[in-house]
Amino acid sequence: MEQEKIGEIRDLSINYHSIEGETAALKNINFDIYEDEIIGIVGPSGCGKSTLLSLISGLILPTTGHVLINNRLVDKPLKNIGYMFQKDHLFQWRNILRNVTIGLEIQGKLNEKTELQAIEMLKSYGLGDFLHSSPSQLSGGMRQRVALIRTLILDPDLLLLDEPFSALDYQTRLTIADEIGIILKKEQKTAIMVTHDIAEAISMCDRVIILTNRPGTVKEIVNIDLKCEGEKTPLKTREAKEFRHYFNKIWKELDVHV
Repeated sequence: MEQEKIGEIRDLSINYHSIEGETAALKNINFDIYEDEIIGIVGPSGCGKSTLLSLISGLILPTTGHVLINNRLVDKPLKNIGYMFQKDHLFQWRNILRNVTIGLEIQGKLNEKTELQAIEMLKSYGLGDFLHSSPSQLSGGMRQRVALIRTLILDPDLLLLDEPFSALDYQTRLTIADEIGIILKKEQKTAIMVTHDIAEAISMCDRVIILTNRPGTVKEIVNIDLKCEGEKTPLKTREAKEFRHYFNKIWKELDVHV
């Protein structure tokens, strides 16, 4: 069954102005976004990966081009676009449940039903014993799970993830990337994820967009199709025989250390 297109990025460019003059950060970015897919964004440092997420989210506006999500022009931050940053940004003075429900409070959607949904999501993803704990009592990986649930409880049409595992040690990063990949697929969420880790992009994503050096442009879009026995999880897909082929292909296209 053909996936439904929920968004489009067309001729997206942004220039920064400074005393020294004008600098092109991104140039003529074009791609579509389809329902329930995870898109990875990789590229050299400084090529504009995080800037691209800020444009898609409406936090900043492009110099030229546009972003459409569900036929709505993104010209400001929208409630149907969720953003998960590198840091979890949990509030120490609020317990885990209250951190998860803060977005619902801000949007005036917190009630008995939505609070129960938040509790059930926390329980479902292994955090049921920590509802009334403070963030400082949780590990880095657990905090990232809380940050994801805080975003998912708002039921966004599109979820943006900006290197969400970069602050974790390698072993924890593998585990949490696997868990979050499973959660995104289970919740049938459409997501765009920026990462410096090629293996992470391949194992978690349905497509990987490779950006060039600044000004960042789309060099290639790689469709990922990994075959493995049993449940298809990010960790499991790393064992697929096609994995090395995709890794070498993306590495070659980058032609630099990312």
